[in-house]
Amino acid sequence: MKITEIKAFLVGRFLLVRVYTDEGIVGNGEAGLWGHPGVVKQAIGELADYYVGKDPRLIEHHYQVVSRNTHFMGAALSAAMSAVDIALWDILGKSLAVPVYQLLGGKCREKVKVFENVRGETVQQVRASARQRVEQGFSSLRMTPFVSGFEQQTGTQNISTAVELVGAVREEVGDGVDLGLEIHRNLRPEEAIALATELEPLKILYYEDPLAPESIEAVEYIAKHIRLPIATGERFYNIYQFKDLIDRKVVSLIRPDLSLAGGFTQVKKVAAIAEAAFVGIFPHLMGSPVNNAAFAHLAAAIPNYTHTEHNALTGPMAEIVDEQMAVEGGYRLLNDRPGIGIEIVEQALAKYPYERWAIKGSFHADGSVAH
Repeated sequence: MKITEIKAFLVGRFLLVRVYTDEGIVGNGEAGLWGHPGVVKQAIGELADYYVGKDPRLIEHHYQVVSRNTHFMGAALSAAMSAVDIALWDILGKSLAVPVYQLLGGKCREKVKVFENVRGETVQQVRASARQRVEQGFSSLRMTPFVSGFEQQTGTQNISTAVELVGAVREEVGDGVDLGLEIHRNLRPEEAIALATELEPLKILYYEDPLAPESIEAVEYIAKHIRLPIATGERFYNIYQFKDLIDRKVVSLIRPDLSLAGGFTQVKKVAAIAEAAFVGIFPHLMGSPVNNAAFAHLAAAIPNYTHTEHNALTGPMAEIVDEQMAVEGGYRLLNDRPGIGIEIVEQALAKYPYERWAIKGSFHADGSVAH
């Protein structure tokens, strides 16, 4: 079997990839550098020069060749390689008529826990949103405890608002529901420490990205001064970054993105390193139903998986795949279709033109960049 062509499709805000073979098997993948999919599409086009003509089943070998010979790596190249890697595993599964989770060692669980986000900017709104999510069957919720224009407020005001909103949700759902916080890198270290201290009584499952993860030293500083479990790593794009984070013993959960951090080939290794340190895998999931399906196979096959986004795609755009994995009672249900279990419908893609992300910025009251 040989690869004959690789195509990348910019669809809405997604970057989908299809890898074609001379035996008629087509692999599906998705790239996850969300702010710059156009850059990643260009990278995929350049990497295709290597992949075309190669046996798609030599997945680890191809990853080693490409990652070692591009000389200068980064998120764009890693996202491109991740998308192709997912598609190659899809091809391998189809060629053997088995789901990808079987190739990864088989299922560690029968279904994959997912969470939903709590929305709203007032106590009444977040209570109603949380109640609705629980009624839909979700036992794991996440919220961002900031309101519009928070960048213009003082740190003390933001902390007070966050505590009020989180407290309202905890009171609404009780202790039978997990609650995590997505801070979205919006705080300075001193603010992150002060907020975490105030939130301690509210039984927060994780404190996600309290500040930008580029400085692991800064994350380490926060971890030494708070008692909430930290989750981070969604921007990391290689196994070495995750090993450094785990070795520093500053996180309870890491957030590798399958479509950014090396596909199945690398993220399975990241999960193994984390497993040895009793660190949970809380994948960062955005994108289309292609990613939803691929991530479900990873989650099924690793013992230290915890949960990930529901990430539902509804409306007309759902037609870009032949079907989506069902979600019931707060769990994504695995199917037994070969490969990753979905198929991109190429004829539907042209209906949804590329939506380029605009750089706008957000600013503090003094005009400085907020985050």
